[in-house]
Amino acid sequence: MHNDTHLCDFKLDTHNLPTKSTSTVLNTVNLQKMAQLVPSTIPIRVFEYHEARVSAVAVFPDRRRMVTASYDKMLRLWDLMTGVVVRKMEGHRHRVQALAVSRDGRFIASGDTNGELFTWNGENGERLRDQAISAHTGWILSLDFSPDGRFLASGSSDFTVKLWITSTWNLCYAIQLCGANTVVRCVRYSPGSALLAIATEHNIQIHRVDYNSTTTIYGGLGNYSLAWTPNGKRLLSGGHGADPTIREWDSSTWQQVGDPLKGHLKTIRAISLNSNGTLLATASHDNYVRLWRLSDRRTIAVFKHSGEVNCVTFSADGRHILSGGVDKKISEWPASEDALLEVGLKDGLMKMQVTRQAQAYSDCKACSLL
Repeated sequence: MHNDTHLCDFKLDTHNLPTKSTSTVLNTVNLQKMAQLVPSTIPIRVFEYHEARVSAVAVFPDRRRMVTASYDKMLRLWDLMTGVVVRKMEGHRHRVQALAVSRDGRFIASGDTNGELFTWNGENGERLRDQAISAHTGWILSLDFSPDGRFLASGSSDFTVKLWITSTWNLCYAIQLCGANTVVRCVRYSPGSALLAIATEHNIQIHRVDYNSTTTIYGGLGNYSLAWTPNGKRLLSGGHGADPTIREWDSSTWQQVGDPLKGHLKTIRAISLNSNGTLLATASHDNYVRLWRLSDRRTIAVFKHSGEVNCVTFSADGRHILSGGVDKKISEWPASEDALLEVGLKDGLMKMQVTRQAQAYSDCKACSLL
C-alpha cells in the first residue's frame, strides 16, 4: 500500500500576483481562480495481476470483494481487505470487454469481443453454465442487471440490445432501437427497473421495459457512458472525443439540465455515481479520472494513470474510487470528504493553504512598497 500525503496540491500562478503598480489587496475570488488542481499520480493502493488492459471493474454490496475483467481473457475476484486474488475466473476465449454484478451480489456476467456471454456465481466465482451463451454477433460492449435482478441487458457492436432472464438465462427479447446500424456503447437500468438507458454512437435512447417502446432523447454523436442518480430523477451521459463532456438529463422531461461538465480532453469511457448521488467519477482516454461534486458541478480531485483509463467505480461505502486501464492494474483513490482529508486532498484545506501562500506573498510586496 502506498501512503503519501502529497497526492494532490494547488499551484499558485505567481504571474497574477500584485506588483508595485497594482493593489496589494487580494480578492478571495481571484485567489480561487489562481488555484489549479494538480493531478494525483500515487494511488492509495494498486491491484496488479492482469496481463493486459483492464476493461471493467465492479464491486460487491458486501464491501469485501471486487471483480475485474481484462483483455487477457480473464476475470479475477479480489478480496478488498487483503488485496489478494481469491479466484482466477477462466472460460472466455477472447478479450473480455464488459462486466456486471447484480445488486444483491448473486450473479456476475461478463461479455467478450466474440459476442459470448458468461454467467458466474457471485459468491464463489464459479461458472453457472458450462458453455458460453452466444449472445451477439459483435463485441459485447456493456452489461447491466436490472435492480430487481430479474433481467440482464447486453449491448453490442452488432447494433442490438438484448434482455436475458436470469432465472433461466434464456433470451427474453431484443429491443428495437431507433435508427439503424448504430453501435451500442452502454446500457443502464433506472433505479426502479422501469427504464433502460441506451447510449449509442448516434444518440441516447430510453427504453420503457413495461411497454417495450423506445424513444430518442438526444441526437449527439459519440455517447459512451451512462449513469443514473439514485433517485432516478437524472441521467448523466459521457461523450466521445469530439465532445468529451458530461451532460445531465431530467428524466421527467428529458431536457438537458445546465451546461455540460467540461474537463476531459478525450473520450469519457466510464462514469459512476456514489450511493447518495453527490459525487461523480469519470474515466477518460486522456489518462485521467476526475472526481466531481454535483452540488456546484466542480472538479474536486484529479487522478492520473500512465495510460488510457477504461473503467471506474466507487467502493460500496463510497470512500474510494477504483479505476483501471491500459496500465494493466486497478488503482484505488480517495473519494469521500473524509478520505480526501486523510490524504491531504480536502478542497477547503487546500484553498486555505493557497490563501496563506498568496497572503504571504502579498505582505512581502506590501512591505517592499513602504
